[in-house]
Amino acid sequence: MISDPFFWLLAIPSVTALGFAKGGFTGLGMISTPLLALVMPPLEAAAILLPILLLQDAISVWVFRKDWDAWNLKVLLPGAAVGVGAAWLLAAYVTDAHVKLAVGLISVTFALNAWFGRKPPEIAPRPRAGAGFVWGGLAGFTSALVQVGAPPYYVFVLPQRLAKMVFISTTCWFFAAVNVMKIVPYFALGQFSAAGLWTSAALVPLAVATNLLGIWLVRRTPQEIFYKLAYIMMFVIALELIRQGGMAVVRG
Repeated sequence: MISDPFFWLLAIPSVTALGFAKGGFTGLGMISTPLLALVMPPLEAAAILLPILLLQDAISVWVFRKDWDAWNLKVLLPGAAVGVGAAWLLAAYVTDAHVKLAVGLISVTFALNAWFGRKPPEIAPRPRAGAGFVWGGLAGFTSALVQVGAPPYYVFVLPQRLAKMVFISTTCWFFAAVNVMKIVPYFALGQFSAAGLWTSAALVPLAVATNLLGIWLVRRTPQEIFYKLAYIMMFVIALELIRQGGMAVVRG
């Protein structure tokens, strides 16, 4: 098991954020890997979090099992599979900094357009399936590399203004499937270790408790407030991704 006290200091808020994310406040989970990446390589941090994510996914999928949107999953998941595969092939060549910078810029542009762009129609039209494949692919790619798959997913799904519980359930099912897809690439890249798996196991009680608390809170959050929070979380995290990516690029 990892013994570095600084790791555990960061692991507690990281896993807590994951719990709330898997409970329905999806964007919060994007801070988890960057936090642990302060003390270890991002892929190693992602590998420690992956078993925790799989357990939380199982809980959330069971709780939100009735409300998912089949069409969105049908168009997003094939692209996600391609994205995870591309991340596997390109992991040694693509820098975390450039991925974070690109995702941050896309997300900020999307949020600003949602707030200040042309007002959308009252009834949101169904987007094109091809767009779902592309954004699903980007979500799978960025999730596999730096655990920030939510912004590309949001770009495709948020404008549809699904009912709150449908949005949450579809999100849980999508990222549960993406996380399962990542198991083989992470094994192939040698990211799992005995120390890492024991560390994941030690964090399980906190992961389950915060997941259940997140589920309890999201069910009591009005839909209008929930969507406002989703856009705000996306914007704030996008700015942080731009800061992290930009500083890393400048440093070399």
